Amino acid sequence: NDMKADIKLSKRLKMVASFISEGTFFADIGSDHAYLPCYICLKDEKARAIAGEVREGPYHRAEETVAAYQLSDKVEVRLGDGLQIINSDEGVKELVVAGMGGGLISQIIESGKEKLTTIDRLVLQPNNSAHNVRKLLLNLGYSLTHEKILEDNNHIYEILVADKINNEPFLWNNVEVEKQLLFGPYLMEEKSPVFLKKWKIEREKLMKVIHQMKNAKHIDYEKLAYYETQLKWMEEILT
Repeated sequence: NDMKADIKLSKRLKMVASFISEGTFFADIGSDHAYLPCYICLKDEKARAIAGEVREGPYHRAEETVAAYQLSDKVEVRLGDGLQIINSDEGVKELVVAGMGGGLISQIIESGKEKLTTIDRLVLQPNNSAHNVRKLLLNLGYSLTHEKILEDNNHIYEILVADKINNEPFLWNNVEVEKQLLFGPYLMEEKSPVFLKKWKIEREKLMKVIHQMKNAKHIDYEKLAYYETQLKWMEEILT
């Protein structure tokens, strides 16, 4: 029974796992072999999970992991699209959507939002376009409570945690809201070395894009102005 003790999670997924409350019932959408639910349910006696996969292959691989760790009574693998795998009446309390683009994460949550009625916490890890995800949370009435940025395997990842807080939504600063959506309100406060590294890289990319746009035959002035504003913010945040 050695296998039981030995589930290796990436630094990224360990950080995601750290935001799942103790003893909770959660769903992990696009579960990547069901490693995260298995990892949590091995350590936490009371936790229960659903692992959702939209394609047959990953679904079977997730089932194999669950069987290998003898967790069939705790982790249920389901085949289906996004939040459709959750039944509104089964009382799922927390939701993980990790390791995909921010656009896709937003789409999954937006199109399944009728399933959010019982869900108190969202733990989201977009590989890009985190601003999309923040904007969605703002519109859904979830309050952004934690943000983490970390480097793992030469990639920089952001993790967003949002809670359903009935009477105290996160106070977005009206003047700065676009900036907060782009950089993350907590991350831009903290300005960690990884955060600064990310935005140096993004600044370089954006400078190239602006340069190309200015040399184009037809210039989209509205878009150019938008990018130049963003560049200005990056300069400010990096100084």
